Amino acid sequence: MSYEIDRDRHETIHHSELHVHVHRWRVSQLRRLGIPGSLAEAYADRLDWHQIARLVQRGCPPWLALRIVR
Repeated sequence: MSYEIDRDRHETIHHSELHVHVHRWRVSQLRRLGIPGSLAEAYADRLDWHQIARLVQRGCPPWLALRIVR
């Protein structure tokens, strides 16, 4: 019984840490594409940064790419 509780707690902590790591990485990708930090933080978990990257690579301004994708 104790093992199950500890394992569940460990998985919850691990999942939470992983989410933070992935969020930070997504923010860095959006910022690299020219999205301001506050907007990158707000949208990192809400959209696919690959779509923004495709638009920016084709010459779309980052602010417009964000507006189109969201």
